[in-house]
Amino acid sequence: MSQAEHPDRLKPEHQVTVEDVRQLMGASTPHFALQLRERIRALIRGLPAEHPARVEGEREIARLNRIAFTGEVRGHQAEPGLEPLPSVTADAQV
Repeated sequence: MSQAEHPDRLKPEHQVTVEDVRQLMGASTPHFALQLRERIRALIRGLPAEHPARVEGEREIARLNRIAFTGEVRGHQAEPGLEPLPSVTADAQV
């Protein structure tokens, strides 16, 4: 159900707002970043480039792309020897 959408947003007469984008952003964590990115992308797809919701959505998509790959931080002075996971290092971004 990660791609499920709120039923009100699917109604043809629904006007996408910045608040719609922000409601999706509220749940953003590295674990769900890519799923949320796709939901926001679908939400703003038909909006003109200057639409406030599209501007906010594109900004959030960029942030979600970043945290999807670098959002997990492991290994610090309190945990000697614990290295970052290979999947979340800068080298993993291709």
